Amino acid sequence: MIEKSGGRGGGAEYGIDWDARDLSRDGELDLENRLTETGYIPGDGEVENPLRPRAFSEYIGQEKVKENLKIYIEAAKSRKETLDHVLLYGPPGLGKTTLAGIVANELGVNLRITSGPAIEKPGDLAALLTNLSPGDVLFIDEVHRLPRTVEEILYPAMEDFALDIITGKGQMAASYHLPLPKFTLVGATTRAGQLSAPLRDRFGVVLRLELYEPRELGLIVQRSAKILNADIDADAAIELASRSRGTPRIANRLLKRVRDFAEVMSGGVITLNTAQIALERMEIDELGLDQSDRNMLRAIIKNYGGGPVGLETLAAAIGEEAITIEDVNEPYLMQVGFLTRTPRGRCVTPAACAHLGLPLPSRLRAEEELQLKME
Repeated sequence: MIEKSGGRGGGAEYGIDWDARDLSRDGELDLENRLTETGYIPGDGEVENPLRPRAFSEYIGQEKVKENLKIYIEAAKSRKETLDHVLLYGPPGLGKTTLAGIVANELGVNLRITSGPAIEKPGDLAALLTNLSPGDVLFIDEVHRLPRTVEEILYPAMEDFALDIITGKGQMAASYHLPLPKFTLVGATTRAGQLSAPLRDRFGVVLRLELYEPRELGLIVQRSAKILNADIDADAAIELASRSRGTPRIANRLLKRVRDFAEVMSGGVITLNTAQIALERMEIDELGLDQSDRNMLRAIIKNYGGGPVGLETLAAAIGEEAITIEDVNEPYLMQVGFLTRTPRGRCVTPAACAHLGLPLPSRLRAEEELQLKME
């Protein structure tokens, strides 16, 4: 049984608190929906929920994480104990929520889902914890965004399975020690470095999710197409996979959009040619860069000689929010070797210039010539 907790959203099958997940860091809704956005955007739910694997046998990729979790779960079941608290971290869209659901299914217990921003005060957390049954899994997405006062209440709950509650003020104050049923907390975060040390230390199992290889994403696309009753060629699946930034969420999103093109252009069959035309029209190139990524790289090359340039200056130059550049554009551009961060700002690499077909700025050209002389 999967239940939603701590929010206003209508969370579909997995009961995810979409309202809380849609909030940007400053608490305002982000209304700009990009196909290459790794976070959840409205419209993902109706496709992603049916595509979520329910068991390890259906979950593709993340082999080390899967194998370790299988062992921990089997050991806990053989000892008839609750699974130790689990922290899943890594870039968004890689399957942290899905893994939490699989853990609950494998343990044969209920899953309660909420998010850090949705738990605003200690009373919210207390209501969640006291409603758990023995062995239940509580999944907190974006756990690094828990308010400090809530986090401090969570410490004894995780360690001693108890809540220390103080009611009243002054001479009327009273302290209560409330035992809790033993439960497993699964925390997910895209920013492990922002977790406080006391909270991080209370997770017995810490697992990092890595970006997917195109081969794995191709298998995910084929599996998703089968569930969606869409015919797709193997070559088309690999084409979608190679442009999905190593992220299953983006792969499934692109599959949905390309399926629309296939309905009109190729009788419902997603061929390699149809996929390439669709992705070109959506302005997603062969490496998964979209128009915003290319605008950012061009601005650094043409306006600032390849860099360095500060984040706020760059955001103003291309008309993007600084948080969007930092959370969406930069991680992938750095991964593919097109962008570097320095103490003075962001710089492009010669590979970025070659990809865009632009001449090297004088600074990069001088650096290359110096390197050749040294060799």
